[in-house]
Amino acid sequence: MENLYTPPEIWTHDAQSGGKWASINRPVSGATHEKALPVGQHALQLYSMGTPNGQKITIMLEELLALGKDAEYDAHMIKIGEGDQFSSGFVNVNPNSKIPALVDRSNDDADAIFESASILVYLAEKFSVLLPEKGVKRTQVLNWLFWLHGSAPFLGGGFGHFYAYAPQKFEYAINRFAMETKRQLDVLDKQLAKNEFIAGDELSIADIAIWPWYGNLVLGKLYDAKAFLQVESYSHIQRWAKAMLARPSVQRGRIINRDWGDEWEQLESRHSAKDIDKVLALKPA
Repeated sequence: MENLYTPPEIWTHDAQSGGKWASINRPVSGATHEKALPVGQHALQLYSMGTPNGQKITIMLEELLALGKDAEYDAHMIKIGEGDQFSSGFVNVNPNSKIPALVDRSNDDADAIFESASILVYLAEKFSVLLPEKGVKRTQVLNWLFWLHGSAPFLGGGFGHFYAYAPQKFEYAINRFAMETKRQLDVLDKQLAKNEFIAGDELSIADIAIWPWYGNLVLGKLYDAKAFLQVESYSHIQRWAKAMLARPSVQRGRIINRDWGDEWEQLESRHSAKDIDKVLALKPA
């Protein structure tokens, strides 16, 4: 096979390459413009977008509310395609310029939390739910939470990028990441053959972290790759993914900070339960 690319001695950034997301990719960090973040009335302020990583936190917050916790929140849209994540206000909360980011204003010194795993652990510990306090059960939840954070980049930045977003289709890259994605699905399928939920018999932050990536994937809501990856063959993931989607917290959380999809899936910002209710009322019977 002919080698069509030879790396130069020194890499330089080509702003014209990179496909759909080229305009927001750059090799340096920091703010590109001055803009303060909006602040709502609740203690918890979420700055995010309804990608799989963003869905983790809105599903978690809706689950907390369903459990009767005092977890009311404002969710503000960060439009990553327009570079909102590079505003001075967002960079002050998350110097890595990635969604989601959470600010908890209930303390004298507001806590700023970034990275979705850190936010999930923070909320679970703040409200004492969905993460055992100690012991083997806690370890199992954390095992799978960090499994997700080691695995999802192969699905999203690897398979998803080259299969769905890259400006050109590269057989080697698609084959390499499709193989790894199917291996990960096999890992999950075998785990769910033994357990109702990811880490055992109870819902945890592991399920909330994993569903937006792998649940959406097997239900055909991510990358339109159902047939390509033969996702119907993973019967135990299918059972779990459908059960998770049936939860009101998942149905509510997955639509927040979105401006794409059907009209009943789009809610740019959320400030009360009524905001979600109005959108879901549009869903066909």
